[in-house]
Amino acid sequence: MDDSSRRLGGDDASADGRGHVAPADEADAVALAGTDRVRADAEAHGVTVEIVARPAADSLEAAADLLGLDPSDIVKSLVVKRHDGSFVFALVPGDRQISWKKLRAAVGVNKLSLPSADVALEATGYERGTITPLGSTTAWPVVADSRIVGRRVAMGAGAHGFSAFVLADELLAGYDATVADISD
Repeated sequence: MDDSSRRLGGDDASADGRGHVAPADEADAVALAGTDRVRADAEAHGVTVEIVARPAADSLEAAADLLGLDPSDIVKSLVVKRHDGSFVFALVPGDRQISWKKLRAAVGVNKLSLPSADVALEATGYERGTITPLGSTTAWPVVADSRIVGRRVAMGAGAHGFSAFVLADELLAGYDATVADISD
């Protein structure tokens, strides 16, 4: 049994004899499913992932402070819709914004947009604030800002209240990411 499963279930969870923890409620079950998908997919792609429980934060800067990180060490995982209805993950350091012009050039299209929360959930299986290419229900292409290369970063872990720490180079190689300057 891993630490996040113990934290997730809390005192209301019960072990099933095989080391698995029964979630205390439906919200815990959803979180467990999301973090389990992240772990399994990361392993399948050769990416070492550490999932850490964290308190809620009202901003990226506050989350970075809670985790003892610089905002640039948190990677925003954005699912972006192409004009043909397909999607791409854009990974951008937390202290930067997507440059739509640069991202369009990297993807080779003239039109991109951010989908609604419902469409993003349908495209990835994750709610906003938890989105990550790790364990997405569809393996969309990944485009990452070149500023994350060579760093250990935190990103969405598939469930609210958790962060996934990865070596960016493992992530980029494991998901065959396109690396480019896509931020301002």
